[in-house]
Amino acid sequence: MPAPKPKAKGRATKDKWKSKHWYNVMSPEMFNRQKVAETLCDEPEKLIGRVAEVTVQDINGDFSKMHIKLRFKVNDIRGSEAHTYFIGHDMSSDYVRRMTRRRKSKIDMVVDTRTRDDYIIRLKPLAISGNRVRSSQQSAIRHIMNVTLTDFCSTKPLDEVVKAIISGQLAKIAASACKPIHPLQRVEIQKSEILKAGFIPELPAEAEDGEPIATEISEEVPAAAESEVIEAAEEITPESDTQ
Repeated sequence: MPAPKPKAKGRATKDKWKSKHWYNVMSPEMFNRQKVAETLCDEPEKLIGRVAEVTVQDINGDFSKMHIKLRFKVNDIRGSEAHTYFIGHDMSSDYVRRMTRRRKSKIDMVVDTRTRDDYIIRLKPLAISGNRVRSSQQSAIRHIMNVTLTDFCSTKPLDEVVKAIISGQLAKIAASACKPIHPLQRVEIQKSEILKAGFIPELPAEAEDGEPIATEISEEVPAAAESEVIEAAEEITPESDTQ
């Protein structure tokens, strides 16, 4: 009787979790470079490009700003710290839905503009009126809001623009400018997005926990798209009366 064949040994599997390390995700300079999240990774280079989303409440503890979500993108690694820069913000969908009610007009639009430090930023303001607004008035409100936001952003660096968005200052300026056309019950900058990065402050040359990983930031839009962005910021195409 032939001897039984020995059983093949199972292939040894490597535990990938043991090779991973925790990294602290740090907020940009405009938010005082504080720790906002943690992430796991086996190689520091793989952290470049990751996006962290946190609320304003997570940063300053303000409960009234918990509906504002900030988005940071990792662009530099220093030891166990992953440093980021601001790429945009958004408001929670339930907060936006609570503002819209029956027998009210919702006026939204898109404004592409350039800041003083050469960031091209896309803003999406939202205006709510206490009653119905005619389509001609809506077009006038959109035009005034476009001019107001463009003028404000062109004279401010990105960090001041972001702070004005979070604090509500920019929305108040837009609401005051539109008041002669029709009083607005609520104005919010619903969303923002960085289309092209300008000057990003560099970290100090000396790292505490290790040498930095050199990275390049590429947030540029194609040349054709960039020209469309600048043209859209200078003029508004009137909308039809179907709204």
